[in-house]
Amino acid sequence: MIDPILLTAVCVLTFENQRPLTNASGFFFECDERLFLVTSRHVVIDAPSKHFPNRLEIELHIDPANLAKSIGFSIPLYRDGKSTWRQGLDRAGEIDVAVIEIERSALPETMAYRAFTPQHLARGQDQPEVGKSLLVVGFPLGFHDTLHHMPVARHAVIASSFGLRFEGQGYFLTDARTHRGTSGAPVVMRVDEPDPLLGDLPWMLLGVHSARLDVGTRDLILDEALGLNCAWYADIVLKLTEG
Repeated sequence: MIDPILLTAVCVLTFENQRPLTNASGFFFECDERLFLVTSRHVVIDAPSKHFPNRLEIELHIDPANLAKSIGFSIPLYRDGKSTWRQGLDRAGEIDVAVIEIERSALPETMAYRAFTPQHLARGQDQPEVGKSLLVVGFPLGFHDTLHHMPVARHAVIASSFGLRFEGQGYFLTDARTHRGTSGAPVVMRVDEPDPLLGDLPWMLLGVHSARLDVGTRDLILDEALGLNCAWYADIVLKLTEG
C-alpha cells in the first residue's frame, strides 16, 4: 500500500529532439474526462536561459501490481508549427504554469496513476492559515526512487497570506527546502475530514511550485538563502483545462 499522492506526480525530462536538456516535475489533472500534464511554463520554454525543448518525456507505471515496471512516454511540444501547451495571463502578467493535454488513446491500458480534479482545488471557504503544513511532491535534482519510479515529498509551510496575492502576483509563498528539478511539483495540503468528492486522494491542491526566491542584496558569504519559494495558485489549472 502506498499513498496515492505519490502516483499524481511524474518526473518531466525535456529534450531537443534526442538531446537531453533538463529535468523537472509535473502532475496529472483531470477535467471533463480529459487528462492533462501540469508543470511550470519555464520547463517548456524559457527565453532568458535559451531553453527551447521540442518534446517532453515522462515515466508511466504500467502495472498496478508491480510499480517497478514503467515506460517512457514522449509528449511533443509543437504540432504543425504550433505549441501544444496552454499558459495563462492575469493582470500582473504571465503565470509560470503550463498544461498539456495527453491523448488517452496513446496511454497504456494498464497505466497506474492518480489525478487531481476540480474538486481538489481550494474553494472560497477553504483559506489555509499561515504556517499550515504542506507537502511539495516532486523530483528535486531528479532524485527519486529509481526502482519504483516514485517522487519524494518535502515538508513545507505557508509563508504568506493565502488570501492575498504576494506583491500582487498570482502566487503565495512557501517555506521549504527545494532544489532545481522541483519546478512544476504540486503543492498540497492533507484534508483531515473525509470527503467523498476527493475519492482516495484526500489532498487539496493549493499551488504549483515554481522557483526559489532570494534577495538581490543578500551577502552570499554572510547571509543564508531565504528558503522561500513561490507557488502559483492552482485555480489557474482549472482555467487552462476547461473548454
